[in-house]
Amino acid sequence: MNYPNSLPRANPRDRILTVSLVILCQIVHGISFSAMPLLLPLIREDLHITFTQAGLLSAAATFSYALGQIPAGFLSDRYGPKRLFFIGLLGWSVFSVFLGLIHLFWMAVISQLLAGTFRALLFAPGMSLLASWFPPERRATAMSLYMLGGFAGTIVLSLGGPLLSAAYGWRAAFMMMAAIGIVMAFVYRHYAREKPRSGAAQPLALADVTRLFSHPIMWVCSGLQFVRFAVVTAYMVWLPSLLVVDRGVSVQTAGFIIAMAAAFTAPSNTLGGYVSDRLRNPPLIIGGALAVLACTALLIAQIESLPLLLLVIAVNSIFLQFYFGPLFLVPVEILGPRIAGTATGFSNLFANIGGFLTAWAMGAIKDQSGSFKAGFISISVICLTGVVLSLILSRMRGKALAAATLSEPSPR
Repeated sequence: MNYPNSLPRANPRDRILTVSLVILCQIVHGISFSAMPLLLPLIREDLHITFTQAGLLSAAATFSYALGQIPAGFLSDRYGPKRLFFIGLLGWSVFSVFLGLIHLFWMAVISQLLAGTFRALLFAPGMSLLASWFPPERRATAMSLYMLGGFAGTIVLSLGGPLLSAAYGWRAAFMMMAAIGIVMAFVYRHYAREKPRSGAAQPLALADVTRLFSHPIMWVCSGLQFVRFAVVTAYMVWLPSLLVVDRGVSVQTAGFIIAMAAAFTAPSNTLGGYVSDRLRNPPLIIGGALAVLACTALLIAQIESLPLLLLVIAVNSIFLQFYFGPLFLVPVEILGPRIAGTATGFSNLFANIGGFLTAWAMGAIKDQSGSFKAGFISISVICLTGVVLSLILSRMRGKALAAATLSEPSPR
């Protein structure tokens, strides 16, 4: 979105309040979103479904979420992100409550498809709203803050979710956690503010969107986004099941391990954005993080010792989203903040295609092979592909920035 860096009418109190509310909303959204993979072993037993069907159930929301990314980004750039973010959180939370009432597999899939449609209205608008309140040199950090709330929600869920499900059953626990999102959506609607727009800003037109499809750097970034969320989904959806089914730990123990992982990921996500802003070299952060993830995925597939496995999971968690902000920054850096929402939605479309395929494929691999080993080896190969793409991105970004510098009018 085309917000100027300095507007007299922008109230600092509105900035602090809005940024805080977006992060809080992400916390409550993260609680209900993370409940699906953590409680998936219980859900699978209750619905009497296979691992492949469980993967399809987990992937359903990701599929509709992916399809909504570009429309959500375009609407955010054209009409402003605040209203869309409210509708997204409210709709996601309502359909998450419905999931706790459903006893048939096909109805659960439909519920998740509808939930994912509303969840699509959270991401690009939320990222744009956060970034609009920060200066350009701090926008990688700003974008990383969006995920900070999500991982904080995962920590809360991982510690409290197993206890709630043990006491009341997974259905009541799921519904209670989702209901918090409904309340938070209305709190956000009342208190959050958009940063005032420049009077000279022109509304985004469809012609502006076509620039994304014709710019090579968007396709490289989209390939990296495919890699990023394919890897994230592998851990987010299937790591709890790997721990419970392949390693024999309880759901409660798995919850503590996932909470530990999220506790490492949350601050490293913001740290990655900060380091990228300081070094002004996002591709270096992206490629370095993916190289580490390639190694940890391979080790997770091989290690049987639980203490060693916990150590590898901790290292993996530090780098899992370390490059989140830098990767989303590059398209905005090259194409400008005016189409930040659309560019974010475009990239996240490919991210969630990767997530959808991983959520389904790893369940199918488990059914066919009897373990998750082959699935995590595949994730290691995907990470190595991302390292190659980061090298290509580095060259393309350097050329684009050099061309932009040469095109600037010289001072008189």
